[in-house]
Amino acid sequence: MVDETAGRAGAAQATTVPAPGRPGVSQPGGNMPEGFVLPDYGGACIDSLVAALLAPPPERPDWLPRPVREAAQVVLLVLDGLGWSQLQERRQVAPVLAALEGGAISSVAPTTTATALSSLALGMQPAAHGIVGYKFVVDGPSGPEVLNVLRWSTVSGDARTFAAPRDIQPRVAFGGRPVPVVSRSDFAGTGFTQAHQQGAREVGWVVPSSIAVLVKQLLAQDEPLVYAYYDGIDKVAHANGLGPLYMAELAAADRLVGELVASLPEGSALAVTADHGQVAVGARAMALDPVVAAMAPLVSGEARFRWLHSRPGGQSDLLEAARSIYGGQAWVASQEEVLNAGVLGGFPDPRVRARLGDVLLVPAGEHAYLDPRDATDARLVCRHGGLSPAEMLVPLLGAGRGT
Repeated sequence: MVDETAGRAGAAQATTVPAPGRPGVSQPGGNMPEGFVLPDYGGACIDSLVAALLAPPPERPDWLPRPVREAAQVVLLVLDGLGWSQLQERRQVAPVLAALEGGAISSVAPTTTATALSSLALGMQPAAHGIVGYKFVVDGPSGPEVLNVLRWSTVSGDARTFAAPRDIQPRVAFGGRPVPVVSRSDFAGTGFTQAHQQGAREVGWVVPSSIAVLVKQLLAQDEPLVYAYYDGIDKVAHANGLGPLYMAELAAADRLVGELVASLPEGSALAVTADHGQVAVGARAMALDPVVAAMAPLVSGEARFRWLHSRPGGQSDLLEAARSIYGGQAWVASQEEVLNAGVLGGFPDPRVRARLGDVLLVPAGEHAYLDPRDATDARLVCRHGGLSPAEMLVPLLGAGRGT
């Protein structure tokens, strides 16, 4: 369910992606570069997916694939990092996925795992649930610090002692239902898991071959919805790009999908989606300009959705400097402009808004802006976070047994 208390201010400016099966590029208004895609919040978007699957079959929306609309039990498989365009360009490597019914829906913004998985599990826009990026600012032991959400750490170390996950994001997942989540055992009890999957049943796996077995067992227990998560595609893309190793991993994920389809009992269906796609950036990742970096003592977000935090009273100067340097290659926007454009799905409350920076940089091309204070930031080959079709459009595909 979408939390309407977050507001839909500015959403009228945000044109949406086409219906499933007809992916394309929207044309947002304002001063955004042409070709950006904005989320279809409340519609054919991952923030609406769980609510759609939990609804009785007659009430499910028509943007769900037909087998999924009609099923009494549904397995939702999230293949981290599998964008619609990457899949379409490699259909011959993934024959099972290529044969499924469905098309493209939109992710959320930023197109990053922390934000997207939170929106998916919680059924909310980022402005509502407050996990507004891979990194955002929290109150640390001695002042503002940048939280790495997936590690739940800051420069001060483990952040659970001063930024408790359930204080950062207190809502329960999956509409309050104890949905089983089949995911890596390593993720159980982490700060991010606590923040975005509160109330779920954790069902851990150690090796991917266990996923289909565990899902089959849960379906035999008459679970109406089973959520399964696999992160191999995203890992390979980050480390190695979209070359032969990516192709091999996509083929392995396709075999997993085949195993899940084969394990479906009568009256059930498999829905396959992703949290975001990928852009091959490689050496086109660049350090922030020294002038801008000096004016921004804190940097959050990620390299393709980069928030700059100004010194007190320095917001206007930072915005002017960023536009002077990056205006020809990126969307350079103030926090107010970002919220007015509906990018985060509304206006967050003051506590969440304090996590955002003062100026946002979103590259228009296949490049990225590195945090000069983070040496690990330069190692990735493929990246995501931005508003390009390659990052924003994700598959929503389905297959059923007797549906």
